[in-house]
Amino acid sequence: MEPTIVISVLAGLIVIFLLVGAPLKPLRFIGQGVVKLLIGALLLFFLNVIGNQFGIHIPINFVTSAVSGFLGIPGLFALVAIDSWII
Repeated sequence: MEPTIVISVLAGLIVIFLLVGAPLKPLRFIGQGVVKLLIGALLLFFLNVIGNQFGIHIPINFVTSAVSGFLGIPGLFALVAIDSWII
C-alpha cells in the first residue's frame, strides 16, 4: 500500500473517533449528575424516615437533593443544621 493511502485511512479513523467520542462525554457528565441527584434523594428519604423520631424533616426537592447528592453526608448535615437553626 502506498503511504498516502495509509495516512488517509488513519486520518479518517481519527476523525471518526473524534466525532463519535465527542458527544459521549457530555452525556457521561449528565448521567453522573442524575445519579448523584437520585442518591441525594435517597439519602433525604432515609433521613426523613429515621429523623421522624427526632422531629427532623427535610423536604425532598431538586435543591435539597442536589446539595445532599453532590456534597454527601456533610451536605446532609448542613441541611439539618439549616433546618434546625436558621429556618
